[in-house]
Amino acid sequence: MRSILTFTALLATYKVSAHGGALNYTVGDTWYPGYDPYGDQTMQDSAPWMVQRKWITNDPIFETSNTSLSCNTPGTPARSYIPITAGTNITAAYAYWVHTVGPMIYWLAYCDNPANDCHTFDSASASWFKIGQRGLLAGTVEKGTWFQKAFSRWDGSPSLWSETVPSSLRRGRYLVRHEIVSLHSANRPQFYPECAHLDVQGEGDGFPGEEFLVRIPGVWSMDDPGINIDIYQPNVSTRTEYKIPGPPVWTG
Repeated sequence: MRSILTFTALLATYKVSAHGGALNYTVGDTWYPGYDPYGDQTMQDSAPWMVQRKWITNDPIFETSNTSLSCNTPGTPARSYIPITAGTNITAAYAYWVHTVGPMIYWLAYCDNPANDCHTFDSASASWFKIGQRGLLAGTVEKGTWFQKAFSRWDGSPSLWSETVPSSLRRGRYLVRHEIVSLHSANRPQFYPECAHLDVQGEGDGFPGEEFLVRIPGVWSMDDPGINIDIYQPNVSTRTEYKIPGPPVWTG
């Protein structure tokens, strides 16, 4: 595993770009490094410890039908898994996140092939469900406090985002997908997804029903007013509520 110094060095790179993504994960006291899109790709592609699917740029995805929307570009499967017990938290760390408006969503998808093997699983065929989401916390759509704003950091320290894997979730191997949707550009939403592999343990046998499951791409549409939005329009900017698009959150 790479040292925390490596992550500190990455902060400078992301500060220049003003975009970002999930760079590593923690479960309990254990840290799992993710993919560095600006690092040595040959080394990372063959690293037995790699838990995150490959992504090669921290630039946003703009098209709601883009096939890279599931796990970014190129979304190549990782070689390892993050072990986690259902009912515990997983935290994603981002470097120098500065956008402030829009929802943030935690997704899971069961690696639904005969071997339950995420290494050979195509994320485009996944049935995704939400296990957490964060949106507008207080104030107005334009100038209020979004979780994304509270999450952002301007001092170079990492931004941390934690959610709980539902305690009743059945054991198995899953993709976890962190998605930030930034809405600061009028009618031009920006999508920032990254995926990692989870090995979920526990005694539960729960799984979400069809009303919770979606395809990605497919869940977002420019016909959705929560996606195709101009937060600076007078009839929008002063709203004090924002409904996060997509299915409801599955809590078990």
